[in-house]
Amino acid sequence: MKLHNFFRSSASWRVRIALNLKGLNYEYVSVHLRRNGGEQFSPLFRSLNPHALVPVLDDSGERLTQSLAIIEYLDEVHPDPPLLPKGVTDRARVRALALDIACDLHPLNNLRVLNYLTKTLGASDAAKGAWYQHWVALGLEALEAQLASSHHTGQFCHGNAPTLADCCLVPQLYQARRFECDLSGYPRLLAIEQNCSVIPAFQAAAPEQQPDAEQ
Repeated sequence: MKLHNFFRSSASWRVRIALNLKGLNYEYVSVHLRRNGGEQFSPLFRSLNPHALVPVLDDSGERLTQSLAIIEYLDEVHPDPPLLPKGVTDRARVRALALDIACDLHPLNNLRVLNYLTKTLGASDAAKGAWYQHWVALGLEALEAQLASSHHTGQFCHGNAPTLADCCLVPQLYQARRFECDLSGYPRLLAIEQNCSVIPAFQAAAPEQQPDAEQ
């Protein structure tokens, strides 16, 4: 099993967490998103994913893209421990939380989006930061309220074991800090993040632990 990914990519990070939680060994293949104009744009990588996005999971020749699809694939092929609960409504809730992050928040810190703001639209770094902070605050405020108001929320986003939603949450909070977002108003999110931080699978998936991490 090979994971083509980048150490600081949120989407890649989610998959690393899932692989680690399930105790699966994999070969780490670095695709550096900034080096040489972006290795994701090389013909070789585009042959793996024409969208030029990480991650790509190669499992015995089957190449899978999109982090949430990859994680659900892993959950079906390697069901222990489960990253989605058994109940139909519980599974829908976890998927919704994950999509709130992966679809509504994560694209805002995608490198190609931020580069378009500065290089094409001419936004200053300050304007880019303010734009990002505005939209992320809206998303995190809603997520905090959603988790705080639900009896399904436990030590983690859903219950007392990590799920797909937690795989998404931890990288997103990291990215928010990179852009100097104020997270003090999200105590439930921070408590869940803290609970994740003591789990070895989350620790090993962190950007600074990856072989291509920038010193």
